[in-house]
Amino acid sequence: MNKYFTIVLAVVLSTASVYAQDKGVFSGNLQSNFSVFLKDSLIGATETASPQYGKQISSAETWLFLNYDIKGFHFAARYDLFNNSNLLNPSGAFTGQGLGYWQIKKNVGDLEITVGSFYDQFGSGAAFRAFENRLIGIDYAMEGVRLKYNLKNDLTVKAFTGKQKGSQQNRFETSPQIIKGINAEKFLQSADGNILNLGVSAVNRTLDESTMTDIVTQINGLPLEERFYPKYNVYVLNGYFNASYKDFGFNGEYNYKTEEAIKNVAGNSLLSRDGSLFTGGISYSKRKLGKKKQGGIGVNVQYRRIENFPLTVSPYVNLPLLQGIMTYQPSMSRQASYRMLARYQAPAQFSGEQAFQAEVMYSLSKATNVTLNISEIVDLNGKELFNEKFVQVEHKFNRKWKGKIGLQMITYNQAIYEGKDPKKAKNVETFTPFGEVSYKINRRNSIRLESQMLNTQQDLGSFYHGILEWTSSPKFTVAVSDMINTNPVRIVNTTLADQVLHYPSVFVKYNVKTTSFTAAYIKQVEGVVCTGGICRLEPAFSGIRFTLTTQF
Repeated sequence: MNKYFTIVLAVVLSTASVYAQDKGVFSGNLQSNFSVFLKDSLIGATETASPQYGKQISSAETWLFLNYDIKGFHFAARYDLFNNSNLLNPSGAFTGQGLGYWQIKKNVGDLEITVGSFYDQFGSGAAFRAFENRLIGIDYAMEGVRLKYNLKNDLTVKAFTGKQKGSQQNRFETSPQIIKGINAEKFLQSADGNILNLGVSAVNRTLDESTMTDIVTQINGLPLEERFYPKYNVYVLNGYFNASYKDFGFNGEYNYKTEEAIKNVAGNSLLSRDGSLFTGGISYSKRKLGKKKQGGIGVNVQYRRIENFPLTVSPYVNLPLLQGIMTYQPSMSRQASYRMLARYQAPAQFSGEQAFQAEVMYSLSKATNVTLNISEIVDLNGKELFNEKFVQVEHKFNRKWKGKIGLQMITYNQAIYEGKDPKKAKNVETFTPFGEVSYKINRRNSIRLESQMLNTQQDLGSFYHGILEWTSSPKFTVAVSDMINTNPVRIVNTTLADQVLHYPSVFVKYNVKTTSFTAAYIKQVEGVVCTGGICRLEPAFSGIRFTLTTQF
């Protein structure tokens, strides 16, 4: 990667020299994390879960992103550092540093040329998405060439070829497989403001010789009746649309993946299967309802069906660690911000699922809002994987006081989503009331109190979580919380102490202009963690975390 850094730096310097009379625009940002691991065998935060508890004791990650724009050229580079980090693999320790992202971009008329690293997606991202989610160590940047051309009549065509950024074990290199794609989008708008956006895409991934050799070797070890001829190339074709008509919105997308070698559900054998993914939705919104015209309603309904759609750079990637994924398939469950409400999430099942979600948001007035949500996920045979029922009422009492209260009920297939022993891990059934109240002391200071009670007889048992937060805008935020395992159950996870356990946290944040400092003492229970709809299983954590972010 050093050679790429040298190339980018040389181009930037030479360009700056040539256009010395012109003022370029330079910008950037920095994020730096430092964690100290404090062993706590009571909650399972030991070297068995993460090696840092027994060996390295601490870890660090840093990202420095630089941008320079001059004379129509855009230059970007990002330096990444990982020291004994478990961010990429929660049960591992990765050390490495180098150029994590570099890009040169230039517009020539209606043509945009990009060389180096880039993030992009086709449609919803089901056929192709290159993106970063730093909170859980994801970086699916492509490295290659991308061309984008804006034709007349609001028609855009873009195409790329390249390789995906490397896995957790090889962070600063690229995977050996070649990925190519082309996408066309047409935007239409009527005189009265109705909108229709149409798109089609095609994506191709070609396996390398080493991966094909591994596939052939594994196939030759199968019974004769299960053997098949593997293919170097897989193709994904998709079509999608987004439309709005008056108060209604519509969206739909269909993806077809040609036959290729994929892992079976158990992950111990190969199958030759084609696959498909369909999503569709409808929404409705209306404002100024009621006698005083202060009410409003919003309705959103979504459906998704997946069958044999693990779109990855190779069948041998580690899906639980989110390695080598080319597609974006977010959870169809409601994205929750409260800790107890987010404890049980439903990651998309590549092998197959049918998912439905409906949400209604109703404003009784400017002061009162009601939200109702229901989601249901089953496998292709109709077996229930996940079900959620959610209701929430928000009310603003006056200029100083506001609050919310609600209830969540969940059915969660722990054996499927966490890979637990199905003989021990029965479906988790939860009943979680929650509430929040906030008081605005003055223009800058406010206090917020949050409370949740998760009741269940499965998994680790019931939990209570409470948090008290003080904010002095724009500089200070201080929060103190505790999550208590009030009614412990130790059927699935027998490594935790069979007693009432506390998971306290203290959080402090300080802002100075564009720079932010945070420090936190954290105890975190094992479970599925989701950000941006992408989920993974993480072990328990006990320790101290420091973070610095700044922009310039």
